[in-house]
Amino acid sequence: MRNTIRNQLEQDGYVVLDDFLRPAECDELVAAGLELTKQASDCTEKCIFSTIEGERQQLKDSYFLESNDKISFFFEAGAVGADSALQVDPSVSLNKVGHALHLLHPIFRCYTFSDRVKAVCQELSLVEPAVVQSMYIYKNPGLGGEVTAHQDATYLYTEPIPPVGFWIALEDATVQNGCLWIARGSHKSGVHRRLIRNPDKESKQALIFDRGAPVYPQSAFTPVPVSKGTCILIHGNVVHKSAHNKSSASRPAYTFHVIEKHDNTYSPDNWLQEGSNAPFLNLYTTPQME
Repeated sequence: MRNTIRNQLEQDGYVVLDDFLRPAECDELVAAGLELTKQASDCTEKCIFSTIEGERQQLKDSYFLESNDKISFFFEAGAVGADSALQVDPSVSLNKVGHALHLLHPIFRCYTFSDRVKAVCQELSLVEPAVVQSMYIYKNPGLGGEVTAHQDATYLYTEPIPPVGFWIALEDATVQNGCLWIARGSHKSGVHRRLIRNPDKESKQALIFDRGAPVYPQSAFTPVPVSKGTCILIHGNVVHKSAHNKSSASRPAYTFHVIEKHDNTYSPDNWLQEGSNAPFLNLYTTPQME
């Protein structure tokens, strides 16, 4: 029934779309992600990505801040030594690659601007949906780091209509290998914290949080294990997280975020901004490949 997706997103803060991609399509994206790891050892600057309080090196790193129009590589803390040399095989060293895969990589662009994604945006009654960022998340066995509880709107603040995340499991996501945990209904309490560009231009900290980290009870979260090819739609204000992958199974995912551009404001304080080489393209009118 039309608008069922929109109603469920508004009610629960997330929607599980089974069989969004076929297994062979997932395999194609995984192969593309693995191919990207071949460039990992060549990175002269190894930017560590972490969501743990006090360990967010990326907040002061220009490499992160300038990744809106590039395919950039972000490493797990446990993969890089003190001398910036990799301590593990490059194939399992990365936390994620982002943030312009949807623009610059033909395979990721194909799936981002697909008819399936456009159909979901229509179900959500979005008038002018635009993709603002994309990421391939590796969550490698043993190394895949914890993602602490957060709201996507903390990083990509829009008003009055919040962003929507498309999170696609490229292998089975289980409790053991780090599936998403979501606090159902938490989106109804507004945006709890924002990451903004530091108004103090003399500071070495390019990005700052506008307030301290909220504390969420573990009892608020429900695990959302899903099978390969499932897409989880994530309301920009819903609180979600994932645990460290301590299993022997990888949990790769492709995720991207969509904003409404019609009668909606994308904050100029957000870390990621539109640029000439990274336009926020309308999903409905942008071809899969140019």
